[in-house]
Amino acid sequence: MTTPPAPPDAMIPASLLARLVPLHVALAADGRVIGLGPTLQRLVRGGAVPVSVPVSVPASVPFADLFTLRRPLDLAALALGGAVEVGLHADPRHLMRGLALPLPGGGLLLVLAFVDVPAAVRDLDLTEGDFGPTDRTVDLLWLVEANAAVSGELRSLNRRLQGAQAMAQEQALTDPLTGLRNRRALEGALADHCAGVEGFALLQLDLDHFKQVNDSLGHAAGDHVLAEVARVLTQETRAGDTLARLGGDEFVVLLSGMADAARAMQVAHRITRRLSRPIPFEGQPCRIGVSGGLILSPPRTFPQPEALLRQADAALYAAKRAGRGQTVAQGWQA
Repeated sequence: MTTPPAPPDAMIPASLLARLVPLHVALAADGRVIGLGPTLQRLVRGGAVPVSVPVSVPASVPFADLFTLRRPLDLAALALGGAVEVGLHADPRHLMRGLALPLPGGGLLLVLAFVDVPAAVRDLDLTEGDFGPTDRTVDLLWLVEANAAVSGELRSLNRRLQGAQAMAQEQALTDPLTGLRNRRALEGALADHCAGVEGFALLQLDLDHFKQVNDSLGHAAGDHVLAEVARVLTQETRAGDTLARLGGDEFVVLLSGMADAARAMQVAHRITRRLSRPIPFEGQPCRIGVSGGLILSPPRTFPQPEALLRQADAALYAAKRAGRGQTVAQGWQA
């Protein structure tokens, strides 16, 4: 009769082996498990295979009942030792790799480590006690966690900075009283339109009798009127149009893709009609009107933005000289 191989604790005390190598498997020559490290014991007990294997038990369960050998494909190929890769039946998500060391009598001692340590720690609730005292894995995990925390803070800071930058850029292009675009934003949008091949219309507006509202009812009433004008402009135009307040009671509407005079004048007439109605403020009617200068830029004319604004301004004052409360339309003159 062949004498069974001495269990590993015959050469190294079981308690010492368990402390030094919590992830070890001792095998007899016939592939039976004769020893398991305490971490593997816990994982086997808590897994799908209801087997309890002490640290060192002769004539225990077959290796194949607890593990799947991934490399090499069979235990016979490990007779002389070498690299090994195994999976645990109780949780096949986490592979282990390590070294097979020959034991007296033909057995093997498999010293293992998880391939993806952070994932194993997360999924299997591993602690510092599941690693050997000389294993630097725990230190590396601290570094991984610290790096993840720092990276997360940096990403969060970067998002906040990007958000703050976007907000600052938006504020730099927005009229604070009305929420419309400001002169700087209008200049950028107008330059883009003038450089494009698509036709468009530029409507410059100036409020009539606005000074009287400020003088009689105060600046709060004037601010209320300006905000109401912005609301009307928003309601009477499209989402893709550019609405801007140039300052004071001057507004500009940039009608994208609208080079048809009749359509552009319809927009101007709707705005004029709406703003001819009294605007209530604290029980008092604010009576204003609006005069407009409309310049049409046909497709592929490529006007200069400054020249276009000058012509719109000239058309606006022509409307005021004609009696206010109306819009004068002109074509772009190169």
